[in-house]
Formats: sequence, structure tokens, C-alpha cells
Amino acid sequence: MNNTIVHTDGDLRYEIIIGCEIHCELKTKTKAFCACENRYGGMPNTRVCPVCLGLPGAMPVPSREYVELGARAGFALSCGINQFTKFDRKHYFYPDLVKGYQITQNEIPLCHGGHVMLNLSAANETPQYKKVGLERIHLEEDVGKSLHIEGAHSYIDYNRSGVPLIELVSKPDMSSPEEAALFMQTLREILRYIGVTDGNMEEGAMRCDANVNLKIIENGTEYRTPISEIKNMNSFRSIRDACTYEVTRQLEAFRANHKTHTLGTKCTMGWDDATGTTVIQRSENAFLDYRFVIEPDIRPFTISEAFLQRAKEQVGELPAEKRDRFRQEYGLSDFDVNTLTAERDLAEWFEEAAKKSSDPKKTANWILAELLAVLNERSIALSELSITPDHIAGLVNALGKNTITSRQAKDVFAEMLKTGKLPDAIISERGMAQVSDTGAIEKIVDEVFAENPEAITDFKNGKTNVIAWLTGQVMKKSRGQANPAIAAELVQKRLAD
Repeated sequence: MNNTIVHTDGDLRYEIIIGCEIHCELKTKTKAFCACENRYGGMPNTRVCPVCLGLPGAMPVPSREYVELGARAGFALSCGINQFTKFDRKHYFYPDLVKGYQITQNEIPLCHGGHVMLNLSAANETPQYKKVGLERIHLEEDVGKSLHIEGAHSYIDYNRSGVPLIELVSKPDMSSPEEAALFMQTLREILRYIGVTDGNMEEGAMRCDANVNLKIIENGTEYRTPISEIKNMNSFRSIRDACTYEVTRQLEAFRANHKTHTLGTKCTMGWDDATGTTVIQRSENAFLDYRFVIEPDIRPFTISEAFLQRAKEQVGELPAEKRDRFRQEYGLSDFDVNTLTAERDLAEWFEEAAKKSSDPKKTANWILAELLAVLNERSIALSELSITPDHIAGLVNALGKNTITSRQAKDVFAEMLKTGKLPDAIISERGMAQVSDTGAIEKIVDEVFAENPEAITDFKNGKTNVIAWLTGQVMKKSRGQANPAIAAELVQKRLAD
């Protein structure tokens, strides 16, 4: 469903039109065209070479991993892939653009078409999807980073220069700031899931440029406001808030002088998070002529079918598909599946444990309530834990067989975290195995009754709370190993005699 949202503001009716350009750094081992390490941070200007610095005579060579991750993103987003493609040069001046041009793709991008499905429904509602089309995904390199020190000095770190990017260009299909933020969020989830990027927005691994304008209808006449391109936003909140502000600003500008407003030029805007306002950076008249030319140092190339097939196989099951399957196969709630599928490694970890356990729902509960709490408390990754899916599956199975009680399971879980031992080994070493043999428990009940004749008298005098107390004594005498349900049943049976 792609329903257009019509807003009203006094006597005006208007539609919001938003398209996004997303720059995404790829998670490759090396930079796009050289062997320098691709890693965030570190000592400035230490991961550079003649190629990523654009020194005379240096020859760029596209990394296979770079092209493969770009193709993988294309397959995940239902794009067509151009097997024959090439790189171009985009010329402009900016201090952190060390070469004076950027290697990118202009005429023949790696990927064309495609789409992203946005789930517009709230939690626990029937999913309502909106399809946002993609124009293209193309490969390009990142630029350096300008560092401004208290307004007195500026420095440039070229470690990021030459880092591999994909730029995903959407169609202007979004009709609210919330949809724009959700578009970025959905893309980030998919691209992280398929291993294309780490998606750390606070490190600039994903950045959004949003193009915003309005279609306004006044007294039957349609007007279009000039497009504002809001640059380099790196949080979902910034995207939402910046687009919201820009809509209000364009409405006010239209009301102030709508006869000339629609004749204005496209503007590039910055988002000032501190003041919550967009700030004009330049108008279309000030745009540079990029003078695109074919990159002379990199020949056009053809990608083999085998290469593309490998990229396609790496996509795997996407988050939305996995959520639907988890609901159907394991009977999990929306909250459960949304949490378990937030990260691919967590989803795979859960599924491995679920397949080995007797109760996938209880397996999910242990992971959500206990395992994730440990990860958050210790600020560690799943791979750093001393336990595996076999541990959780074994614990759930022990509970299912009534080998241990729920209270004992907590102790076993803590011991697993501490030692890495499997639950069966811990249960055996500690003698925790629950006794379900009726005859053995009957003997303990006999002993408890013989030792507490006054409790029997109290029961006969109408004190029914004695049942729980006697059951507790049986559990205590069995050192917690008696099956509590059987123990309670035998106590009640004995009192009824």
C-alpha cells in the first residue's frame, strides 16, 4: 500500500515529498582501491598510501570484496545488477577531498531499481507495508574528515579517504518525516543483517541526505516548493526532526510570498541539532559543475555470473522474512520475534538452541530474560559468552523433564556462565537431579509426618495452610530434589486418609 498522506494547514492542503540518499560505508578488510586497512578511528593519517592520497602515478585497483558487498546489497533490495559497469570521476573542491575528485559511478551504477518495504504498523498490529522504490545503488569512495578545534584551527584526517561506500538513492516516495526515519532504520537493519556494514551511525558509517519539498493546493491551484537537500544526518531522530522542521519552514515561506516561492532554486541545507533548525549552506546557483568523466585509471569491467551468484548466496534470509517464520514455526509473540531478530547472530543463536530444545518458547524466554540481561550488564557481545546454544537447550530440556526445578535452573544458569560447563554436568556434580519416584518421596513424607504430629493436629483443627508448610518440609528434607508437584500431591493424600 502506498497511500498518499494529505495534510491541512488552515486553508492549504499539501503533500510532503521526501526522497533520501544514503551513504553507507562497507565492512571490507581494505579500502576501496588500495590495500590500506579499512577501520574506524586510530591515529590520524596513519592508514594512508599513495593510492588513497591520490599521489601522481598511483594506480587504483577495485577490491573484489568491495564489488561483492555492493552486489550483495543490491540482491537484498531486489535490484537489478549491471554486469558491465565502470567507475567515473566526480570533480569538486573541498579540503577533505585529497585528490580534487571522487571516484564514483555515474552513468552505469552497479545496481538499478529495487525497493524497500516499510512496516508502518505499530507493535501488535497487522503489518501495513509501504513500498519505497530505489533509483540505484552505486559504488564510490569516501573522503577524509575535517577536524575543527575551537574555531581556531582546522586539521584533516585522511584515514577515511578511500573507504568503500555504496550510495543508495531512493525515489521520492516518502510522504512524512516518520517514513523517512523508518526508511533509514529499515535499510540499516537489512544492510547490517547481510554483513555489508556495521551501521554505526555515530561513527558516520551511515549518513542520510534527505530531499524535501511540498505539493501545495490552494484554491484549486497546485504549487511545488523548491527542494531542500538536508545533508549528512546520522541519526533517525535527526532525520525525523530535520524533515519536520523543513516542512514547517517551507509552509511559512510559501505563505509569506507564494507567488515567487515556487520559482526559487534548490538549496543545500545543514541540520543544526542544537537549535533544532535547518541552515542554508548553498543554493543551486552555487553548485559546482562536477564534470563527470570516465575514471581513466580503472577500465570498465564485466562481472561474471559465478561472482554474482556467490554474492547472492551470502544474502540469506532477511529480517522481515525471519520474523514471519519465527512466528509461524515457534509460536512466538511480536515482541519476542522483533527482539530475537534484531541482530542476525542473535537470531541464528536462538534458532540453533530452539532446534535442540524441547520447548522453543521457553528457550526464547531464557534468552530474552536471562541471556540478554547478562550481555547488557557486562557490555559484551554474544560471541564473548562462555555458553553456547547447547547450554540453553540443555537447560530447557532439563526443566522439561522435571530433572530440576525452576529455582535450581537459575543456579545452573549462573554456574554455566561461570564455568562454561554443560547443564547435565552441573546437575550431576551437584546432585541436583529431581526425584520423581513416588515410592522414594512417600518415605520422606512418612518421616515428615512422624516428626511433626502437631502439624497434623492443626490441619484437623482447620488450619489448611499446614499443607504448604508440610510440603516445604518434604522439599527441605529431600534437599530440594523431590518433585514439588508429586510431593504436594502425596502430602494432601496422606492428610485426607
